Amino acid sequence: KDVALAIRYAVDNGASIINGSFGKSFSPHSDWVREAIAYAAKNDVVFVHAAGNDSKNVDTEPNFPDDNINGQEISDSYIRVGALAPKYGSGLLAGFSNYGKSNVDVFAPGASIYSTTPENEYATKGGTSMAAPAVAGVAALIRSYYPKLSAAQVKQVILDSGLTIKTKVVVGGNTDDIKPFSDIVKSGKIVNVYNALIMASKMA
Repeated sequence: KDVALAIRYAVDNGASIINGSFGKSFSPHSDWVREAIAYAAKNDVVFVHAAGNDSKNVDTEPNFPDDNINGQEISDSYIRVGALAPKYGSGLLAGFSNYGKSNVDVFAPGASIYSTTPENEYATKGGTSMAAPAVAGVAALIRSYYPKLSAAQVKQVILDSGLTIKTKVVVGGNTDDIKPFSDIVKSGKIVNVYNALIMASKMA
């Protein structure tokens, strides 16, 4: 209830982008939240959600909130984000990050991120809750420079403009589980803000 009401409150009070750095594997009223996500989409709001930190495939093990019922998406402006590690090659995927060919849209940096913490301090943090706001920031740049683009167009730009990763990666921190990057994320890409702004300029 709180999540659903919070989303609706943000939409009704002028938010154009919502970052959801929260999630759980069980939701007794996931329909309430899905209705709120659909409400955000209907009102031209981008909703960015952290994929979760359980090293799981969210196509088979649910992580809420989500934007689909039996694989049928109810929103065209919901972006689910997995986390990258600061490594090249097979170690690119953060070991803790959830993933999913159908239900994770894109990946962004989310491990060893230097960030603010309470008490006016700084520390290095990791989690898809660091990756999601990076994508929300890209959405904010796009909407700032090209305000006529719809929320759905902003999502399309972010997914289509990313860098395609052709290498195989270790999944879930398990060195016995190695898959092509394109098998663990819908877009097969990692977010790239430079490319996103170029694509947005052409679309606008």
